[in-house]
Amino acid sequence: MRLFTILLLVLSLTEFVQAAEFDHSHQHFDRVLKQYVKNGLVNYAGLKTHPQELNSYLDQLASVPEDEFARWNENQQMAFLINLYNAATLRLIVDHYPVKSIKDIGGVLNGPWKQKVVHLWGETITLDDLEHGILRKRYAEPRVHFALVCAAHGCPPLREEAYTEKKLNEQLDDQGRRFIGNKEKNRVDVSAHVVYLSPIFKWYAQDFEKKGSPVLKWITPFFTKEEQAALTNGGEFKIRYTDYDWSLNDSSVGK
Repeated sequence: MRLFTILLLVLSLTEFVQAAEFDHSHQHFDRVLKQYVKNGLVNYAGLKTHPQELNSYLDQLASVPEDEFARWNENQQMAFLINLYNAATLRLIVDHYPVKSIKDIGGVLNGPWKQKVVHLWGETITLDDLEHGILRKRYAEPRVHFALVCAAHGCPPLREEAYTEKKLNEQLDDQGRRFIGNKEKNRVDVSAHVVYLSPIFKWYAQDFEKKGSPVLKWITPFFTKEEQAALTNGGEFKIRYTDYDWSLNDSSVGK
């Protein structure tokens, strides 16, 4: 009986140490992003030549058991899954590079988001599974759409740093300001009383409206103060959607 108790204690301590070992600073991915991403664009040619650290990082994420993940707090979980999505997307592009668009990968029925390329909890799933089946389903956080980057110019910009538990809220807010501040994707025409928005706000309107606010009201705080004042005090604004640019967010084009 005493031996059994000691064995249980050893197993518990082992699980604790294993859980403590995961690097929630995501330093390997942080180094990849700092080296190959600038102003939201990716040096895919360079990353394809030196993919070792990206591959090691993805292997590290794949080794985390689901029961360990379940013990983390929500910010740790979300940072992990967002980084996984972005890292797996980078590797998907690198594995098929050169391409002009992520949409060139796969076929009509087996496009890039249907490819089983994400290794998670002992399974191999798709990017769609990760985004729609896990992130959007489990977490009531619409700002995730500012963080997931689909390797296109129309996406929010890819950060030059990994998402982390401690900075997640700040990073998501900053992503919102950066994305909505891009006038090619989102802008306010005060004189015409029209707001031009990225199609992301049409595709995922239900996520932004979950807490009872219309999309435009929800995103107003991410506009400039002048635009916020116009939207708040200037009467009714119509919404129109900008074109989504699916060309690759590639900084190495022409080099």
